[in-house]
Amino acid sequence: MSVNYYEDLGSLSTDGLIAASYPMADVFHIAVRKLNEEETLKRGTLLDLSTGTAGDGKYVIHGTNAASNETLSANCILAEDTVVGTASDVIARAYRTRHFVKENLIIAAGSEITDADKEALRDVGILLSSAIKV
Repeated sequence: MSVNYYEDLGSLSTDGLIAASYPMADVFHIAVRKLNEEETLKRGTLLDLSTGTAGDGKYVIHGTNAASNETLSANCILAEDTVVGTASDVIARAYRTRHFVKENLIIAAGSEITDADKEALRDVGILLSSAIKV
């Protein structure tokens, strides 16, 4: 049997979402609130947790407008593409901890990640850094 040491076996590519290997990833299951129109939320979507007297404990894309007496705070990052429909909430996998590249996170159009959001994420074990593509 001969071995071709020059053969191309493929390559490894990344989506640029993960900034560092520490802290280790901790993935958990969450309930993503149903939408008015079916949409695929992509891996790397920043999600806010709904709390407050009108909160339901579910997750929505960062930048969603809060209802009256609802507080939305940055809490986790979607770990895989997830189709969210209009009929019912969806169970999805999200990162509870990890170190991410801030510029590669997905948020609602017209919104931003504030310093308060970064602190809220850090409180739950998610670190954000800026990175440039080389």
